[in-house]
Amino acid sequence: MVIFRALGPFQAVSADQVLDLGGQRQQAVLARLLVAGGRAIPVSMLIDELWPGAPPTQALSTIQGYVSRLRRALEPDRAPREEAGVLVSAPPGYALRAGVEQVDAWHFENLVKQDSEDLDEVTRRLDTALALWRGPALAEFSELPWAQAESLRLDELRLIAVERRADAAVRLGRAGALIPDLEAHASGYPLREEAWRLLAVALYRAGRQADALGALRRARQVLREELGLDLGPTLQRLEQDILAQAAHLDASPAATVTVRSAADAEPGTALRVVVADDQALVRTGLRVVLDSEPGLELVAEAENGEQAIAAVRLTRPDVVLMDIQMPRLDGLAAARRLLAAEDPPKVIMMTTFGTDDNLYSALRAGVSGFVLKTSPPEQLIAAIRAAVAGDALIDPAVTTHLIAAFTGRADPAAPAGLSDPEIDLVRLVARGFTNRQIAVSLAVSEQAVADEVNGLLKRLELLDRAQLVVLAYESGLVSPGS
Repeated sequence: MVIFRALGPFQAVSADQVLDLGGQRQQAVLARLLVAGGRAIPVSMLIDELWPGAPPTQALSTIQGYVSRLRRALEPDRAPREEAGVLVSAPPGYALRAGVEQVDAWHFENLVKQDSEDLDEVTRRLDTALALWRGPALAEFSELPWAQAESLRLDELRLIAVERRADAAVRLGRAGALIPDLEAHASGYPLREEAWRLLAVALYRAGRQADALGALRRARQVLREELGLDLGPTLQRLEQDILAQAAHLDASPAATVTVRSAADAEPGTALRVVVADDQALVRTGLRVVLDSEPGLELVAEAENGEQAIAAVRLTRPDVVLMDIQMPRLDGLAAARRLLAAEDPPKVIMMTTFGTDDNLYSALRAGVSGFVLKTSPPEQLIAAIRAAVAGDALIDPAVTTHLIAAFTGRADPAAPAGLSDPEIDLVRLVARGFTNRQIAVSLAVSEQAVADEVNGLLKRLELLDRAQLVVLAYESGLVSPGS
């Protein structure tokens, strides 16, 4: 079996022997097919990419000669008329046929892109992935654009792997041993905010609060000098948390997802709820509200977006109450990941007013409502029940905030074909009114309102009520005072 190596000096190895692949241009044919990941590359493309701008007159026959010699090197025992099994003809070109583990770049990418909640397994897998690197990828072909692009892509994956492995180790309580490597990583890649975050967290957990703040000051200085930017939101929150000695910085996030035991569950068919908020006081308040409401069951609590995703996988809730801004993985990013999964729970965002873009982006992601953390308990309960019923309750104070963000946007266009009563209904939905509140306002039955809203969704080819709210903002149907 032949092993192909691109993460360092370009080689093909069989039975522990490095094969003779010929000159650099001939090797470039094999390297380009390796970069294609097993897909066929037309001969015309190979010619253009091996001799960008100035292919020789006999380029086609030259490529055919390269392929013939490479086949003899890769499969020396193949009979003269036997079809090649590694560097194969795939009209109108060629392809490399190999297993994922036969090509170090393919194996590396596969290992990095796997997902797991087991931090020890993540650490072992990424150790294996990073051990495949022996030097810069495809350096022999650095003058060719396709090799430059692939080298940059692979190196970015390598940096992600380094940071994910460090993150797992920090969360496992191994911060102290990582600090020298993280110092070198942040110094080597000073524009990567994740490198500074990991270093600051590791220093803090090693009992070096002043050094952690110093690392963030260095990050701020570099970003200002190089890019004219301040720290991003994640590093700014981390700096505030370190100054406040926030409790979540001392704990392993993987170990602090609080899942209630079956003995805590209410009997019957209660709606199962996960609460995700980085403030313990907010979680405590929501726990009291949910515990006092018949038919609702709090099944897990989380302090950040990653914990929320883990809690959902563990408990399979009906609804997630999610803070829109949290450390590590924020609520908006976590909501997107949850809603992209198969059979997702309903997600209701909680806010004390984040940025307008975040509120709007969450609606576009498909969340089933917005509530203020300061909302009365009955508003929170109504939002949960509305979400499960397929409704989307948005706190009127939030809609006012959102509407202001759309004021002055040029050339709004209301959907064609809506009657005046239908436009009024859309406006009421966008203002955050429930079907019951709309029914009272219009002096009709709640079922009539529900039927009308469902009819609008079908006509406008919208998936849910939240999309109707987005449509109202985008089309200018809702504005201050409307």
